[in-house]
Amino acid sequence: MANGRGARTALHLVLVWAVAVAVVPALGFALLAAAWGGGGGAASVVLAAGAPAAVGLLALAGVPARTVVPLCATARGRFGWATAVFLLGTSGVVAGLAAYRADVDLGGAGGRVVLTGVPYAVAAALFVPGRWVRLGAVTALAAAVAYGGFSGPAQARQRQHDAQIARYREYAEVQYLGTAPPGMTVARIRVGPAFGVEYRGVREDAFSLASLTVHSASAPRARCPEPPEKGLTCDTDPGGGIRTVRRVPGGAAEITLTRRYRGAEATVTSQTLAEPGLRRLLDTLRPLSDAELERLMREDRIDDGF
Repeated sequence: MANGRGARTALHLVLVWAVAVAVVPALGFALLAAAWGGGGGAASVVLAAGAPAAVGLLALAGVPARTVVPLCATARGRFGWATAVFLLGTSGVVAGLAAYRADVDLGGAGGRVVLTGVPYAVAAALFVPGRWVRLGAVTALAAAVAYGGFSGPAQARQRQHDAQIARYREYAEVQYLGTAPPGMTVARIRVGPAFGVEYRGVREDAFSLASLTVHSASAPRARCPEPPEKGLTCDTDPGGGIRTVRRVPGGAAEITLTRRYRGAEATVTSQTLAEPGLRRLLDTLRPLSDAELERLMREDRIDDGF
């Protein structure tokens, strides 16, 4: 007897799920089409006609459950039951849509359609007398809330984070970082075909600035200008490195050192850091590690173009 009642209960919940899967997505698409073509007024008309139709179909689905759900024993009770299931289930669908818009993974399009009927089946289970059926419904509801409110968003944030790292690592072959000179720190980095690092002094009362730029080996190589520019001194060394000194207004000198490094070309420039400091910066070049990239991301020091 208990097995027969259990089978009827399972059939009842499957029937509610099937009706919801058939009706709710169609009603949703109709609302979207009406709102797209005719605005809020047209969508209201579709909702005014579609919602009662959905309730009516749910009420028909409650007919076989007359011996399982007391509310379904009468026509009036079935419509009340169907209205409550529709409202509760629709609330679950709305919550699912909000989670989906927050990038919570709900599977592919087919899987999302299948999931549409679950909130209605859970709502219907709450009206079935029986501790285990209702406990199962509450457990399913708690699992959905935990996934949609905590686990799912955490997974979505991790996917976004991984995608951002992959985008930043698109040009990993030029991502080299030098040890910050004494009294300076990495202020910003720029990712792209030309990787840039801006070093700034940590003291607010003493301005200091140096920049590092790393180009791909396929980019045009730096050369001394021909003919020589006025106010610019340019020298090359036997290893192919280039040193330029440019006089800037105020009498300061802007020093630029360029060196080939692991197939790439690294350039450091500063008006405040002396040449030995720039050379030490080039001497300490190393590939940007994942840990350093993660730290720079957390500190919001990555710029798409400074």
